[in-house]
Amino acid sequence: MIDREKQTKTRTQPSAQSPEESSLVQIESPGKVAGGIPAITATAKTAWNEMGVVRGVRTLLKLNQKGGFDCPGCAWPEPDGERSHAEFCENGAKHVADEATTKRVTPEFFRQWSLVDLADKSDHWLGKQGRLTNPMLLRRGATHYEKISWDDAFALISSELNSLNHPDEAIFYTSGRTSNEAAFLYQLFVRQFGTNNLPDCSNMCHESSGSALGETIGVGKGTVTLEDFDLAQAIFVIGQNPGTNHPRMLTALQRAKQNGCRLVHINPLPEVGMT
Repeated sequence: MIDREKQTKTRTQPSAQSPEESSLVQIESPGKVAGGIPAITATAKTAWNEMGVVRGVRTLLKLNQKGGFDCPGCAWPEPDGERSHAEFCENGAKHVADEATTKRVTPEFFRQWSLVDLADKSDHWLGKQGRLTNPMLLRRGATHYEKISWDDAFALISSELNSLNHPDEAIFYTSGRTSNEAAFLYQLFVRQFGTNNLPDCSNMCHESSGSALGETIGVGKGTVTLEDFDLAQAIFVIGQNPGTNHPRMLTALQRAKQNGCRLVHINPLPEVGMT
């Protein structure tokens, strides 16, 4: 048995592999309901714990609403017409709660935790510590991140970019959890810099589906709009369960069924909400 505490104290280089979660995995029979009271309770608990009651309610009521903001949890579109007051799912609310949390990671946190210490923490633990309050820099050979000013941070970034022989030597990666507004400004900056090297998480998340769609229908992206669901006579959902993968899709499927559409669901996994 490896003495984890002793190993941490003697090791000077952080591990490249994130540690496994310490909680035990429990296998239970699949439930019968994908939403309902349990989902509402879990959503409220997460939102209140991360954002507070008042701030949490105000934030969620703006989620996927006209004049509000898009959910960072998925790319399911919002209807142009009438929208529900709760135009989000449990996972989307949890995504927003993580982004809008009141928890803060200050420079004091990084003085307390070395790079080796942080590498021994799970991704879940790291994410639950909160939002950064300052630019942080890890200097070559240092064991701790240190606070730098915004001016110094921008100067460091510009120095690195301007030292390149050509703008195409840079790659600007973005996260799918970035807001539309931030992503728009980001791509303007990159194109002004002189390159279109703008990969994002979609390149990884949807590379397989994009390749398959390109070979089968000639286009690597979706070819329908949300309004097409209302006019469809048959909808085939293959290889995924809307109840867990895309809960907001259930509203569109329900409306389609009410319009007389035939729904066919093919999924070999006995998941929640399939019956």
